[in-house]
Amino acid sequence: MLRVHFSAEDLLNVTFIAEPFPLIELAVALVAWQRSDEQAVFGRWRRRLAGELPGPVRPLLDLLRPDGDNPQFVEPFVPDLDGALEAVRASAGRLTLPQLRRTAGRAPGSDSWLRGLWRADPTAWDQLDAALRAGYEAVIAPHWQQIRQCFQADVAWRSRLLAGHGIKAALASTHPLARWSGTTLEVDLPPRYEVRLGGRGLMLMPSPFWTGRPLLADHPGGSYVLCYPAMTPFPLAGPAPADGALDALLGRTRAAVLQCLVRGRTTTELARDLDISLPSASEHTRTLRAAGLITTEREGKAVLHSATGLGVDLLRSGR
Repeated sequence: MLRVHFSAEDLLNVTFIAEPFPLIELAVALVAWQRSDEQAVFGRWRRRLAGELPGPVRPLLDLLRPDGDNPQFVEPFVPDLDGALEAVRASAGRLTLPQLRRTAGRAPGSDSWLRGLWRADPTAWDQLDAALRAGYEAVIAPHWQQIRQCFQADVAWRSRLLAGHGIKAALASTHPLARWSGTTLEVDLPPRYEVRLGGRGLMLMPSPFWTGRPLLADHPGGSYVLCYPAMTPFPLAGPAPADGALDALLGRTRAAVLQCLVRGRTTTELARDLDISLPSASEHTRTLRAAGLITTEREGKAVLHSATGLGVDLLRSGR
């Protein structure tokens, strides 16, 4: 279980990361590619990336494992690629033996090149630099516009939720299993991780690639960072700018789902009316429900979804 303890000062010091970071998104994308959850949304993207991922990127899979709890030195909070690569290279010689043992123990392949990194071997660090560059060019650069769109839409939506319903609602909506116990945010999923913010505050960072429970990391400025799944996952982001504010926030299909649910529908009816698959309809309703935009109730053998007042309000403002 993840447990994040907030003080009153921390609750007054929750902010948003200003922009996505290229190597962090690369790391999260490669982690998401290795996962098997959220197949209705990410399955096709995973299969496509499996055929497109260049060979030089493969060593990164020894560092970036599917649970996302990975060495932070390959995920610098730097907004441009060259600066981020410099920040990674600056870590050479500062990595510790306990970090090596933990990383090598999780790696699926040989640990020889990992040991080279920890010994500050220039050849190993050149290999890491080449892997990060190749990964960025193949996975991130062609889709940076959509990645930014997903990021900005989530920040806009969660800012609105914060303004209208408070910080607890904004944080509880970062995952369907997130809940509050007093001033402690809990997500009942493994592994066990507990932290007391202790006045350091929290910065929120949505990622369109992440599919698991929220992850905590240290920011160089002293705060903690909470990485969580963006409202619109990357595979649902359009290849071009969205037609309207609501499409930009939710993605075209999910915005259409919310519009349909102004009048209650079952999952089957929703899939039929929008010509989407049942798993896709279920995924969209799950995410909209977690955000407080729809409710789901059982009527006999049927499950009926309906837009909430917050969902209707979002539809009006989106127009």
